[in-house]
Amino acid sequence: MEARYPRYALTNCTLYTGHQVLQNHALVVEGANIVGLVPAAHLAPDLPRLDGCGWAVAPGFIDLQLNGCGGVMFNDAITVDTLDTMHRTNLQSGTTSFLPTLITTSDGDMAAAIALVTEYRRRHPQRVLGLHLEGPYLNPKRGGIHNRAYIRSADGAMVSRLVEAGPEVIKLVTLAPEMVPPEYIQQLAQAGILVAAGHTDASFEVALAGFEAGVGMVTHLFNAMSAWQGRSPGLVGAVFSQPDVYAGIIVDGHHVHYGSVGLAKSIKQDRLILVSDATPPVGTALESFVIGGQQVFYRNGKCVSADGTLGGAALTLMEAVSNCVRQVGIPLAEALRMATLYPARAIGVDHCLGLLLAGYQANLTLFDSATFRVKGCIDQGTLAWASADFELV
Repeated sequence: MEARYPRYALTNCTLYTGHQVLQNHALVVEGANIVGLVPAAHLAPDLPRLDGCGWAVAPGFIDLQLNGCGGVMFNDAITVDTLDTMHRTNLQSGTTSFLPTLITTSDGDMAAAIALVTEYRRRHPQRVLGLHLEGPYLNPKRGGIHNRAYIRSADGAMVSRLVEAGPEVIKLVTLAPEMVPPEYIQQLAQAGILVAAGHTDASFEVALAGFEAGVGMVTHLFNAMSAWQGRSPGLVGAVFSQPDVYAGIIVDGHHVHYGSVGLAKSIKQDRLILVSDATPPVGTALESFVIGGQQVFYRNGKCVSADGTLGGAALTLMEAVSNCVRQVGIPLAEALRMATLYPARAIGVDHCLGLLLAGYQANLTLFDSATFRVKGCIDQGTLAWASADFELV
């Protein structure tokens, strides 16, 4: 369902702005932008209103690692239809912006994804924020579900092509720092592309050298990386030693123990980011799909191959927020920032996304804070999806 007003006020809700929690206030939207947050009593009587039904309202979620959802996988069909399907599915769980994630594949597919995202962003710059290339420059020892036939050494010509595309198209590149020359990492980072360490067996010392070269994030913390051990701190120990380095984490109860999530949160603070790592089953009744050339089965909330390897997740960011609150004990306002403000900061879009603030995009998630069920999603000022019990007035 869709409702569009030139200017309206969202009322009767609790606003989680990213800086504070406001009650008895209204959020005023004009076109695609937030133009004000004002006491509800100060609204002009003739201003159209959208009743928030007492629900919570947060900025639209931002997912930096989304392989697929709604029955589609980005690697399988690098098309406009795939991106549109991912977006429509995302809206049902409160995600309004995302990085379509292309996992290890051929140079040809990488070029196709670059061309697609370049064109798609001309029409939907706040929907698809850029491309996440997860691979192919990984360590095969930590390849996980990725197709090892395509895992390869970094190629200078392709790195130059990524730099040429720039951060408006290539937002995030995941690589294994021990497998990539430091000068390539520097090239990417200096171009404004966020470089993440992932699928890596890097030692503590090599990981620190990677951070020095320009690595600014780690991909799915604890998974597919060298672990923190007493005599060998590995990548996990290295990222914990660097306060400014971001870390994405999959909080589904399968990829990472909730106790580890809590410990990571206490160390990384505002540099810990929720990611879904979602795959085709999200938003569907699919029981299996193919990733990295292997069949993956969706069973009991977990995506695993026949040999037990995790193959992405069947998680939404709203479910991740819920798990952070209910299972880890993170306050709701902070868990929401992990899905909104912190990812926006990591990729440099926090000037327009990630907060409820005048001048920001009117991307909003409305949800029941008791059940963590999304009730409505406003995309660029438009109520683009709503549950059956959202009554428009």
